[in-house]
Amino acid sequence: MAKRKGCYSGIGGQAVLEGVMMKNGDKYAVAVRKPDGGIDFDVENYPGVLAGSGLKKVPLIRGVFNFVDSMILGTRCLNYSAGFYEEDEEESGLDKALDQVSGGNAEKVLTTFVTILSVAAAVGIFIVLPYFLSGLLKGYIRNASLMAIIEGAIRIVIFILYILAISLMKDIRRLFMYHGAEHKCINCIEHGRPLTVRNVKRCSRQHRRCGTSFLFFVFIVSIVLFFFIRVDNTLEKVVLRILLIPVVAGISYEIIRLAGRSNNILVRILSAPGMLVQKLTTREPDEQMIQVAIAAVEAVFDWKTFLNEKFGYVEEQEENRQDEDLQESAQAGQRDNG
Repeated sequence: MAKRKGCYSGIGGQAVLEGVMMKNGDKYAVAVRKPDGGIDFDVENYPGVLAGSGLKKVPLIRGVFNFVDSMILGTRCLNYSAGFYEEDEEESGLDKALDQVSGGNAEKVLTTFVTILSVAAAVGIFIVLPYFLSGLLKGYIRNASLMAIIEGAIRIVIFILYILAISLMKDIRRLFMYHGAEHKCINCIEHGRPLTVRNVKRCSRQHRRCGTSFLFFVFIVSIVLFFFIRVDNTLEKVVLRILLIPVVAGISYEIIRLAGRSNNILVRILSAPGMLVQKLTTREPDEQMIQVAIAAVEAVFDWKTFLNEKFGYVEEQEENRQDEDLQESAQAGQRDNG
């Protein structure tokens, strides 16, 4: 495949249980491979929190709201995909009790609870724990600047170990394969290739706007902030790290937003660590997974119009090119048999 300069498309997504979510503006689609082998997809609008507010366009501040929106939408899509594999389960006593207490909104209550619990666990594991682990070295290292760097390094190590640990689970490995299918589809479009299984398979499974890269930027930005902002009291240090999370998220969002729109040498250097970590959070998908990802894209994005406007794509020309490729493959096969 000839390499083409990438062109920002504006679409993004995430992997879900046996499927892919793709989002374009306020519109998103979740495509899921059902247990019977078919593909089911749901298309909805999600304007996000503070929809229409000017705050969502303000640099640094908009990153915080986008982070919250991604968590809410991500949880919603995961619940949708999981529903296809829980249909045979009977409603538990807890579900019935929650339905009665919440007036039939048990799912929303559980989703909110799980989201809050997940955020709290993430803060504890990736923010608070590295601080206390680095504190074990205070008796040996007196330099505060070096301690800030060590704390950040511990945070990154914990993150990588966490990814390696969960990748041992079969369901997570499949999730990472769908993650790869999501990236490959976006890369295929943004590099001017028609969205076919054949073309998608030949694209990279790493993408600069990936959530994995965003988290890596969060860790790097936190090192820089904690390097310059210091207090002496232990409780104040922990509280300060938690309070600075929105600031870190806002800065990291601007960096990854720039990475998705630029290809200069500085952006490539900044993106390199996150792209490397994506080798752990993505895996090569099979053709059925790619078909699911394509279904999600086509439900929210007119890729043919995009390719025509950005790359001068003409469908008839592509069909002729594919016919020529098939003829060349057939001729090559005949020569090999001869």
